[in-house]
Amino acid sequence: MLYGEILSIIVAITWTATALCAEVASRRMGQLQMNVVRMAASLVILAVLLWIFTGSPIPQGMNASALAWLLTSGAVGYVFGDWCLFTSYIIIGSRLGQLFMTLAPLFSALAAWLLLGEMLGLQAIIGIVVTIIGIGFTVLSREEESEHKHKLHVEIPLKGILFGIGAGMGQGVGIVLSKVGMGLCDATPLLPMAATLVRAVAGLVGFSIAYAIKGDRERMRQGLHDRTTMTAAAGAITFGPVIGVTLSLLAVQLAPAGIASTLMALTPIFILWPSRWLFGQRITAHEIVGSCIAVAGVAIFFI
Repeated sequence: MLYGEILSIIVAITWTATALCAEVASRRMGQLQMNVVRMAASLVILAVLLWIFTGSPIPQGMNASALAWLLTSGAVGYVFGDWCLFTSYIIIGSRLGQLFMTLAPLFSALAAWLLLGEMLGLQAIIGIVVTIIGIGFTVLSREEESEHKHKLHVEIPLKGILFGIGAGMGQGVGIVLSKVGMGLCDATPLLPMAATLVRAVAGLVGFSIAYAIKGDRERMRQGLHDRTTMTAAAGAITFGPVIGVTLSLLAVQLAPAGIASTLMALTPIFILWPSRWLFGQRITAHEIVGSCIAVAGVAIFFI
């Protein structure tokens, strides 16, 4: 059975739901406040699940080196990567923000080259170029209709593009750091869940420090008492750090990393129609073609 491949597709679907929920919650509550709530809740949920399945809420079989790598992975993947990602949702929306996440496997390969000595071949380089072309095609060809049905070129803020690239970088580098950390642990069936919990600890600490320095406490209070905001936040928490990240780590263990990464990169395509239904965002042919090209680049890169 293709368990890893099936899990990878499920991950792409959960990340689609996460992106949509996170965009709603971040716009209403603020991305920093949203991430503090998300990390705290996911940490509690993961600890409870780990306790149920292993008898202890504390991850077992992890030495100091493994913990250090996993905490670093959480700081890079969650604090830096998710901060960039959620900020990009506010600036350019989850649909385009997820498109930039197709860069994550490319940054993973670069990180693996630097940290593990894994070399990039010609096929990988071609995949990088194709993915960048797909993203560029979408970003540079955005059009929307005006009230008079005339097509107008829409400029995407450079700030949103940079945050999108940062999100892909954080996700890609973070997954390699977590792979190194898990490789130093004693093998257990629930290792991905335990690794996700350790990464969530780093995420909560990092976002809590940032919130203590510059957080809007009144906006946090209002968000916590708003039903729509908390419903969206609950969706982002459930489908993101708890289900999505854990299943992604498990999928990489059960399937070849390239195939798993390619299938998980389908989110930019899966998110097109839900974003139109939820937010009324018009889908252009350029976005469909560009997203498909970007995902094809990821496939060329790995397969």
